[in-house]
Amino acid sequence: MFVCSPVEPSDPAPSEPSWSCLCHGPAFTRLNALMSARFSRRAFMGAAAGGAAAMAFAPRDVGARVPAPPTTPVAFTNLRLFDGRSDTLRAGLRVVVEGQRIRAVEADARALPPGIRVIDCGGRTLMPGLIDAHYHVMLASVDLATAFTADAGYLNLLAAGEAERMLMRGFTGIRDLAGPSFGLKRAIDTGLVPGPRIWPCGAMISQTSGHGDYRSTVELPSSRLSPLSRGEQMGGGAIADGVTEVLRRSREQLMLGATQLKLSAGGGVASNHDPLDVSQYTEAEFRAAVDAAENWGTYVTVHAYTPRAIQTAIRGGVRCIDHGHLMDERTAEIMAEKDIWLSIQPFLDDEDAVSFPEDSANRAKYLQMVRGTDVAYGLAKKHRLKTAWGTDALFDARLAARQGAQLAKMTRWYTPAEALRMATGTNAELLAMSGPRNPYPAPVGVVEAGAMADLLLVDGDPIANIRLIEEPERTLKIIMKDGRLFKNTLG
Repeated sequence: MFVCSPVEPSDPAPSEPSWSCLCHGPAFTRLNALMSARFSRRAFMGAAAGGAAAMAFAPRDVGARVPAPPTTPVAFTNLRLFDGRSDTLRAGLRVVVEGQRIRAVEADARALPPGIRVIDCGGRTLMPGLIDAHYHVMLASVDLATAFTADAGYLNLLAAGEAERMLMRGFTGIRDLAGPSFGLKRAIDTGLVPGPRIWPCGAMISQTSGHGDYRSTVELPSSRLSPLSRGEQMGGGAIADGVTEVLRRSREQLMLGATQLKLSAGGGVASNHDPLDVSQYTEAEFRAAVDAAENWGTYVTVHAYTPRAIQTAIRGGVRCIDHGHLMDERTAEIMAEKDIWLSIQPFLDDEDAVSFPEDSANRAKYLQMVRGTDVAYGLAKKHRLKTAWGTDALFDARLAARQGAQLAKMTRWYTPAEALRMATGTNAELLAMSGPRNPYPAPVGVVEAGAMADLLLVDGDPIANIRLIEEPERTLKIIMKDGRLFKNTLG
């Protein structure tokens, strides 16, 4: 099994023990004989056959919920179409899917050529899969204590379950804005587990004492020899101070596969050491992250609520503001002038409020933030800001399950058609800002020729009744992603 050049008796004895060859020792001779017997040709062929069988069966068993790719084109007929861009439904059309993409959106008049599978939609509404522009798939349905103490493998299994549930709610794409979702993304993209497409940012980059610094005060002061915090170890956050460190941390996330970068620009609700009014990072530090992102053809978004935090980030070259609930008129004007995206969530003190102890500082910050929600949406509409929709579900399985309800809640400020456009075609425009870092080969969020075949069939008219989105188990008759039918109740 293992061989080397023999030692000749005439060779001079070494003056000291030699470690260049161990194969003449008695222990190694016995090991070599055993290995040779086990890996004889017959044993090797048997092992190879067993390995082939394992390879054949394991993917099917592990990914049994991922359907096989289509072998023939599929034509959806007898439908009403919401295309992700319009305000109304269109009739008299059919949608033909071939492989992973939509081949045609055409008049449903001529006979179809042979070899195409026809799905009669029975007058129901065909629409693009939904997109959540602010999600945390690794953290959405796990409580905070578990997220910061559990084994990484366990957290990935929990996240895989959440990803499947999200897909079954009709969400075929998410912009993941903090968390180690690279492995889960790969598992979904390769068909190992079901889930939405993921545009990940990796770790949220934060200054010391910032929104992404979840260390306790007993861990300070830190030094270069200090161990990484739990949040940094798991890839949820990256603490960086100064231009050099921000540049390094930004490049690390890009190396890991980030499609965009996220920095914390101001105080947060869930974090314990930063009041909501504080600004975080300097213009120069933002510029370092922006330079790193732009060198890779993508962009930076920031967590920010207040005018100062937002404006400092914009001066540093940031192109998207996530949250923005406490913005003022001047800030909205600047965003409009510079064509900055606003990715905002419908945070209210209602049944979907994040649960904090009633007398806690976190609860007080939450109430301060939600008091600005109506004003922020009003400013976004007044100044025609490019506005994306997301949920930012965190640490609560119940809230994660109400993703569709959070979209329906948008009718407080927008028409149902506007809300649906925001969660499809508009959110897709934001995803496309990742440019060459976009991991998917065609447009999403729209129903048009050449787009990815991510489609929902809704039993009813979601423009007339957007609350149909709240009951996906009942109302979503078909869920297609990548041309694969993950749900089909029509046969």
